[in-house]
Amino acid sequence: MTDPVPPRLATLRFLERVQLRDLERTRRWIADEERREAERQRGAARPAPPDWLLELGLNKDSPPVQVHVGDCWNAGKRTRGIGRDDALRALADGVKACSACRPDSELGFTDG
Repeated sequence: MTDPVPPRLATLRFLERVQLRDLERTRRWIADEERREAERQRGAARPAPPDWLLELGLNKDSPPVQVHVGDCWNAGKRTRGIGRDDALRALADGVKACSACRPDSELGFTDG
């Protein structure tokens, strides 16, 4: 038979396991924070959004769906940046203005 582990040694081994678990958790927290900081720095290097967005249809043959202000929260994923003249032209051609960001008001566009 093996000799039983003295109680003090068993307690110290338990303490060691707890501390290793805590150390691993702390290292995960550090790695997570380093990843978030790197993402923040990459985000700071992003270019400014375009002044106007044209939301495109589902495929290349579909007409554009809406015109948005460049930082509109309601813009879909299929958008491309456009200039002021292109935004005005799209509105004049009948492309709908986003009801959330109101690019027609921002552009001073009146359809009459």
